[in-house]
Amino acid sequence: MTSVYDIVAAPLITEKGTLVNQAGNHVVFRVRRDANKDEIRHAIETLFKVKVEKVRTLNVLGKTRRVGRNIGRRPTWKKAYVTLAEGQRIDFFENV
Repeated sequence: MTSVYDIVAAPLITEKGTLVNQAGNHVVFRVRRDANKDEIRHAIETLFKVKVEKVRTLNVLGKTRRVGRNIGRRPTWKKAYVTLAEGQRIDFFENV
């Protein structure tokens, strides 16, 4: 069993993530590729002390990149949209 600190890599602070957070009570995280929804739910509830209603995940395919004649690929990763229960919040910029 992996640790809750290993499952959640980082919150995704992007324009789209901020709009989703304002429209509904969603928070976006970058998670391990092999983590399932139950593990993600448990990790978020343990780390941030909030109640999670729903978890939606998607795999983001790595882009193919080229430098000169060398072709490489960025790594594929997983994104999780976490819906929090009514009245629950996670603030990443509390003092800003």
